[in-house]
Amino acid sequence: MTVLVTYMTLTGNTKKVAEAIYGEIEGEKEIKPMEQVDSLDNYELAFIGFPTHQSSVPAKAREFIANKAAGKKVALFATHASWVDPSIPPSADMVRGIQARGREAAAGATLLGYADFRGELAEDIATKCLSAPDPTVQMFGKLRPMTVGQPDDNELARARAFARATMEKVQRPAVTVQGS
Repeated sequence: MTVLVTYMTLTGNTKKVAEAIYGEIEGEKEIKPMEQVDSLDNYELAFIGFPTHQSSVPAKAREFIANKAAGKKVALFATHASWVDPSIPPSADMVRGIQARGREAAAGATLLGYADFRGELAEDIATKCLSAPDPTVQMFGKLRPMTVGQPDDNELARARAFARATMEKVQRPAVTVQGS
């Protein structure tokens, strides 16, 4: 089986997660930035990763998934600078929204898994958020200190576990049930 791990990243968060996933895959594999992937035809499974932009899947990632993943086995992963905490409802709502939009983009694919991982909110983006007129956006900018150092060892361990679980789904032998 040939597996591709592909990703887009601006700050390096998604690349770190992609590398953790890649490290858990045994056998034939490749890791490439999304812009270097023309087709998924030579791969039996593709892990596709992207960062969160403005509480959504970036347009380039949505287009990549919608145009290249149709009919393919894929696992999606996203990074975000949200601190998922029940006491911060907009944060959890944002993550659920990102997942829904990622799943929509992959509607034509066989989606074997979806996971999200925390990343560090870039300082320049946090500064812009803090000066935004929307209080929810301002609150997001205030969360930056809680994101510094992400993805940390725990997040990367979760990424490796996601890779193993997804690979198990692909490698499980088919079970034949015989009637009497």
